[in-house]
Amino acid sequence: MGRYVGAIDQGTTSTRFMVFDHSGGVVSVAQRPHGQVFPRAGWVEHDAHEILDNTLAVVVEALSSAGLTAADLLAVGITNQRETTVLWDRHTGEAAHNAIVWQDTRTSEMLEHLADGPGPDRWRATTGLPLAPYFSGPKASWLLENVEGLAGQAASGDLLFGTVDSWLVWHLTGGTEGGRHVTDVTNASRTLMMDLASLGWDADIVEALGIPASMLPEIVPSVGRIGEMKGPLAGVPLSGVLGDQQAALFGQTAFSPGEAKNTYGTGCFMLLNTGADPVPSTHGLLTTVGYQLAGEAPVYALEGSIAVAGALVQWLRDGLGIIGESSEVEEMARSVDDNGDVYLVPAFSGLFAPHWRSDARGLLMGLTAFSNRGHVARAALEATAFQTREVLDAMRADSGVDLSSLRVDGGMVVNELLMQFQADVLGVPVVRPVVEETTALGAAYAAGLAEGYWGGFDDLRANWQEGGRWEPTLPEGERDALLARWSDAVTRTFDWA
Repeated sequence: MGRYVGAIDQGTTSTRFMVFDHSGGVVSVAQRPHGQVFPRAGWVEHDAHEILDNTLAVVVEALSSAGLTAADLLAVGITNQRETTVLWDRHTGEAAHNAIVWQDTRTSEMLEHLADGPGPDRWRATTGLPLAPYFSGPKASWLLENVEGLAGQAASGDLLFGTVDSWLVWHLTGGTEGGRHVTDVTNASRTLMMDLASLGWDADIVEALGIPASMLPEIVPSVGRIGEMKGPLAGVPLSGVLGDQQAALFGQTAFSPGEAKNTYGTGCFMLLNTGADPVPSTHGLLTTVGYQLAGEAPVYALEGSIAVAGALVQWLRDGLGIIGESSEVEEMARSVDDNGDVYLVPAFSGLFAPHWRSDARGLLMGLTAFSNRGHVARAALEATAFQTREVLDAMRADSGVDLSSLRVDGGMVVNELLMQFQADVLGVPVVRPVVEETTALGAAYAAGLAEGYWGGFDDLRANWQEGGRWEPTLPEGERDALLARWSDAVTRTFDWA
């Protein structure tokens, strides 16, 4: 019987395998980055085979570095970058094209046609989502229309569609030798094709997108056994799948309605548990599935998705070259007392929540001869906090829930300046857990829960420990003035593209 639980954490820029013990502590970890492909402005792709190869490699690395074998694992869970879309041949397992990444905007024109008349909320009542390039169904539709030969392959039943979870699960459970073609409810709820109420594919939407039903994966609960793994994890049950943001909600043990978390990664994603009922949004949020345990009703969430957060710091490093390492941004931002009235709105490929403006573009404004690199670095960090405040306001308006504190995780939460400014801008305490890698932890929790490694939610809640807390200190008048300036800057990014 395995002593530990493993998690495959397949993200936008890298893939990790982590092994956790019963207390939620990290036993072993291995990580590998993968290439980012930019064929033209607004297009973002990944090599699905590179991701698969990296997944197998980090599993082997993490096990061997800790002196473990597959037999030491009771179960494995998977969490993944959501909406990133793969089509592959069911007979060979070969990807038909590079994966189209969630940030990609090539479907904008197609979505404008779909919105013509009914508007961008055409399928919101069914799916909880607006018509936006973010979601995966239209990406699959684009591939079928624009890559030679794919429409024919799809029509003859030779092609499979899935998000990254489906691609990995199919290969890891046998591939052409009986691999399971599934996706979980959280990932399915991001395709723009799933009915939130029935948790099934909506036939009318699937048909409108021109996607043959034979391509679609079976939708399964997030927590429950899917199958046994092959390869380096041979014999280990695959027992949990969650999209990365829902996995972070799970890892933060936000199991009660009204509990929320914010993950600061490439983008920034706040999720609020709304319980057994999907809450329709009228303030620019997404209604999504939070998680589902096998045999139980789903738990829903409201989500505010911000496209650019940590990616903005990477841009300061790679695009502008004003820092050598991402970790230097905090020191540079601390070299000035305030933002010097400089604002940076990172609408690099439009704005996500709560605006949903694909016509917006990035803006650095308020510059004077007094401005320096410190002000730009500070404006970049503040942009993440301001965007989070906009999402929180939308959540309050949609749900009527007032957050008493915000649980945070992700790569940027090591930045103390950002965390303090976040608390100041929100006016509520910001709390960081001891184990910051809550995305992988959530996938491990799902798999371990399914196999009885943990007895229930109370066991998981008992594991959660506070690792840092920031209390708001900014006077209300100053906060309001900053927010007003930010709001003004955001509106100036509209209508550019």
